[in-house]
Amino acid sequence: MASFGSLWFGYAALALLLLASLGARVSALGLGLVGAALLAAMPALALGPDVIALMLLGLIAAANMLLLVRGWLDEGRPVFSPEEEAMRRAHLAQLSPDAARRLIDQGEWISARRGQLLIRDGEAAPGLFYIAEGDAAMVRDGKDAGLIAEGALIGEAMLLEGGASRAELTLARDARLWFIPATMLRTYLAANPDVAARLHEGFARALRGKLSSSNARLSERGPLS
Repeated sequence: MASFGSLWFGYAALALLLLASLGARVSALGLGLVGAALLAAMPALALGPDVIALMLLGLIAAANMLLLVRGWLDEGRPVFSPEEEAMRRAHLAQLSPDAARRLIDQGEWISARRGQLLIRDGEAAPGLFYIAEGDAAMVRDGKDAGLIAEGALIGEAMLLEGGASRAELTLARDARLWFIPATMLRTYLAANPDVAARLHEGFARALRGKLSSSNARLSERGPLS
């Protein structure tokens, strides 16, 4: 017959197996299951070691079943990186997570250096930019027209209204950008008119925010002499 000490080594091994079965992400539920296994073992001492082992094995089976269910629920859910999630919340909140995921996948994330030209004065925007990190300096008629800060879109006005840019935009510091070429974006939106309608609403809102900020800066400067 096994000694009392060896039995508890066996119970500890089963408890560790329970913890391992919860995977790398230890949640409050996982810790709760481990605690429940240890607490269940105490009163079960009066019923015998076989009952304790069965309780632990039952909890292990329950933990793995919960993991399977969680994996099944998470399988179809789109995943966003922190910078993608910030972009989605700021400019794509009107789209479903699936639609936002597909749209973001049409473009690419790029790292760009300070001084890189994004849009030339008098030319159409090459596409749509989202500034995850960094700033873009705007020059109009040879004069500084302010900065477009991180978190903003660039090029949405031209995509809404058409025509050429009335300013030159250059990165004021090293930046992290999401970019989709104009032709690719138009092709995608033509094939997804429901997405196009919602996206244009977001573009218009972003443009109104930029105009409001620009007017506020002009008011702070006062009248031109």
